[in-house]
Amino acid sequence: MAVFKPRYITFDCYGTLINFDMAGAAQRVFADRIDDPAMMQAFTTDFARYRMDEVLGAWKPYDQVVGNALHRAAKKWQLACHTQDVDAIYTACATWGPHPDVPAALAKVAQAFPLVLLTNSMNDLITHHVPRLGAPIHLTITAEEVGAYKPQMKGFEYMLDRLNCRPDEILHVSSSLRYDLMTACDLGITHKVFVNRGHDPANPYYGYSEIRDLGGLPAVVGL
Repeated sequence: MAVFKPRYITFDCYGTLINFDMAGAAQRVFADRIDDPAMMQAFTTDFARYRMDEVLGAWKPYDQVVGNALHRAAKKWQLACHTQDVDAIYTACATWGPHPDVPAALAKVAQAFPLVLLTNSMNDLITHHVPRLGAPIHLTITAEEVGAYKPQMKGFEYMLDRLNCRPDEILHVSSSLRYDLMTACDLGITHKVFVNRGHDPANPYYGYSEIRDLGGLPAVVGL
């Protein structure tokens, strides 16, 4: 079977490329209120679920997404939650770096294909992370620019318009089925890669190639 050569390789950024440690940030902030490890795990899981719920509506700045989700999770668990808690967690976002497997793999595929980021980020926040990826990025599209967060379709549609591409001409890479690959499938993006970092359970129905980390990406495109 011939290897697919996309016009562009498009990526989710946080979780897929950048080590998205929102749970770790929340654990540090709430360590003085939660001392049971099982409860902490449940709390951070709820925090993630509320963040997903927050991005399904009208666009708002990401610090509000984080803040609303944190307050909702704290309310569920009957915990105090303060403005400084939200500020500490959101500030931590700017410090994150790439997964160890990312820079070398990105640099290799960037020699043959333009790389594009479609990210649930703010315009100012993403500037901390792109230079840490270790490869040239052809185009970065943020949720702030689009006016909508993934998993809504609007960002993918906007990206395809910016690239002047059909859905079957790109390869989209993500570690999240719920935020990226399910929507990409619904929009007819034929070629997809699931980086299985343990964020979401695998579901082959959505028609992707699965790799354990980004080191497997060059082989997918014949490099």
